[in-house]
Amino acid sequence: MPKKRFIWCIALLVSSGLYAQPALKPFPQHTIYTAGSIIPNHVNRENLDNSVRAFYREWKRRYVKTVAGKNQSYIWFERPGNKQCVSEGQGYGMIIVPLMAGADPSAKAVYDALFRYYRAHPAKRGQYLMSWAQNAKGNNLDHSSAADGDIDIAYSLLLADKQWGSKGTINYLKEARVLIGDIMRYEINQQTFTVLLSNEVEADSKDYFDTRPSDFMPSHFKAFKAATGDSRWDKVTNNTYRLFALMQQQYSPDAGLLPDFIQQVNHHPHPAKAMYLETKYDGYYNYNACRVPWRITADYLLYGDARAKAISTKINHWVRLTTKDNPDNISAGYTLAGNDLPARYFEALSFIAPFAVAATAEAKNQQWLNHTWDYLVHFKIKDYDYYDNSIKMLNMIILSGNYWKG
Repeated sequence: MPKKRFIWCIALLVSSGLYAQPALKPFPQHTIYTAGSIIPNHVNRENLDNSVRAFYREWKRRYVKTVAGKNQSYIWFERPGNKQCVSEGQGYGMIIVPLMAGADPSAKAVYDALFRYYRAHPAKRGQYLMSWAQNAKGNNLDHSSAADGDIDIAYSLLLADKQWGSKGTINYLKEARVLIGDIMRYEINQQTFTVLLSNEVEADSKDYFDTRPSDFMPSHFKAFKAATGDSRWDKVTNNTYRLFALMQQQYSPDAGLLPDFIQQVNHHPHPAKAMYLETKYDGYYNYNACRVPWRITADYLLYGDARAKAISTKINHWVRLTTKDNPDNISAGYTLAGNDLPARYFEALSFIAPFAVAATAEAKNQQWLNHTWDYLVHFKIKDYDYYDNSIKMLNMIILSGNYWKG
């Protein structure tokens, strides 16, 4: 074969993802979590890994979409309406894919295409933040960001750096650091060091001292500090843990639940009023706060933070009691007192999966965890949307013992 043709063929293979760069931390990793934590033990590790692989294939086929004529990919929003993608979903996908490298030989090519889509849709304030949503034509709905999407995307870049290194076309570590810098500047309250809802919330905004508990991702923040040396991330972690402890004590002493939104964190933290931002349940444990047990427990599994275990322990005790150890009794939403929300007696994976992750913090939850794992994996992908299925995918990786530090 002529030399020029040989070089052209190699370039084609690389660009198409067929010539896959080896993963440094290939799935399955079988991470050793904090001592005393558990994973399902009624089936062997190979069975757990195979369940994750199988669902990943379905998830990727359904949700990873390529932009016509461009080497970019996005996570399909799927829900009715005009949205093609939201940064929240892009963040989920960008974390899932590097964690599944090894199981997926094209993971790096897929990740890089997801990265290029993220960079093609910047927010207005903070050039490295992502505009929170794009319409069906791929245009930004506006130029505001959503903190949770940016935080997950930044963490995914740290995962990518550890999975493939940063000496290729994309310097993952450099990209992570500049994005983390923009998150700190535009999405962190510089007085209370709690997470803001968006880059549009400024010091003179009426919601400057409000926060969304599901945006608190302490294991991410610890990785951000390690990657940048910025000790302000400790302030975010410490202040928010104190806030959560206060909210549990004052507003949910029995169930330990957090609301979708908290207002006035600076002097009188309280659950948000009805219709504060989204629904009449903004002050309850609803479709945002359902992610809290997963985000908090991940910190315990990876870093052994006792504050994370204290929060998850209270939630575990309540959810096992209220469901009578039957995961089929998990409802899709609760008051902070632990009562079911009206007409929410249906299965929602975004509630079930995080409760399963919370169970991993203590050995006494073993049988409950085993039952919840079986219950979670039996649901069909076609019966749920991107939100439920993406949370299920991420949480299955954690539950199977294959989540690791970025």
